[in-house]
Order: sequence, then C-alpha cells, then structure tokens
Amino acid sequence: MVDKTPIETPKGTVLIVEDDESMAIALRDGFGFEGYEVRSAHDGLEALNAVQESRPDLVILDVMLPKISGLEVCQRLRADGNDVPIIMLTARGQEVDKVLGLKLGADDYVTKPFSFLELTTRVEALLRRTAGTMSSSAPDSFEFGDVMIDFKAHRGTKNGQELDLTARELRLLELFVRRRGTVITRDQLLDEVWGYDAIPFTRTVDSHIAKLRKKIEDQPSAPRHIITVHRLGYKFVG
Repeated sequence: MVDKTPIETPKGTVLIVEDDESMAIALRDGFGFEGYEVRSAHDGLEALNAVQESRPDLVILDVMLPKISGLEVCQRLRADGNDVPIIMLTARGQEVDKVLGLKLGADDYVTKPFSFLELTTRVEALLRRTAGTMSSSAPDSFEFGDVMIDFKAHRGTKNGQELDLTARELRLLELFVRRRGTVITRDQLLDEVWGYDAIPFTRTVDSHIAKLRKKIEDQPSAPRHIITVHRLGYKFVG
C-alpha cells in the first residue's frame, strides 16, 4: 500500500548563531518543531562560514560571540553584499547596541529575555517581507539618469563609475524602483526595509536617504530622483 501522506516541506532554513549551549538547543528544538530546517554556529567565524555553506533564509545572530562579535559578523556580511535577513539578539538592553546593529545592516533585533512566540512572529514577518522584496515586478537592473543599478549583482554605477552602495541603500533603491511614482511613508520604509516598528527612529530613514542622495544625485540638495513629499515621506522619479 502506497503511503499518500503529503511530505511537509520546511518553512525555510534558519541559522542560529548562539554560544550559550542551552539557549542554542532551545532555539534549535523550537524552530525545528515549528517546521524550519535549522543550522547552528557557536562563534562569529563559524557563523560566516555557515552562511556561505548553508545559504540560510534567515540568521538569528547573538551580539556577544567568541572570536568576532555578532555586530562584526553582520558588518562583514553586508560589506560582502550578502543581504540575508538578520535578527540580532542582545542581552545588554542598551539602545546603542540596537541602533548600531541596525546601522550595520541588521533587519530586526530582540532583547533577552524574550518569548519564543515573539521571536517566531518576527521571523515569520521578516521572511514574508523578504520573500516579496525581489518580486517579478522588480527588474534585475534599472537605469535612471546616468545611474545604473544591478540588483541581481548588488552593485551600481554613476557615469560608469562604481558606486559604493551599502546593502541597505540597495534595498531602499529596490523598493523605490518597484513603487516608483508613488509616495512611500517613513513608517513604510522602516517596515519594509528595516523590518521593525520604530517610530522614534524615523530620523534613521532621513539619514540614509541623505547619504544615498549624495551618491546618486547630481545635486543632492535639489534631488531629481528621490523627492521629499512634505509631511508624508518620499517619492522616486526615474
């Protein structure tokens, strides 16, 4: 008799980077039970290797790690153009760690102690968001003015010269291109690009937009492409 029970496919691959063995086991068992394929790493160097080898869909990254910190792991991945979604775990509860992690390219953070339900909810939300980031409506590359952005290769040029674009700036540009001609609020940018609810940090959006304008606009003070819509947000014209 043939067993016709459907085979459940994993929700995705999660890499857990945590040096506390009991915490690592609890997270591994929890995400395994929830239907995820789980990989583990116990220090920063091991984490970098694991990302390259297992190509996870999401990384849960502790800040305090042996060898190199979670912050440096995040920084190195983004510097290499790797945009794997990252949720950082911090036990410090200090605002500076959270802000620094987000500036370095993390998508979200959770402060210890946390509930497993909270963490899985954030993981599911981030995976849903990133799954639709490079949708069929988004081109692999896009040109506007003298700027060419290759989203597939994670690079851009202006007048043929290489642009030093961060992973976050590429995500901003990808979202602007997908929704060009429409107003995107700061909260929407935070939700879709940063992936967290941070009303006090809406100034973070303005800071990143200002830096991005300096790279792509001929006159950053009088932009032609990333237009400020007073009291609402930004609109991309290209």
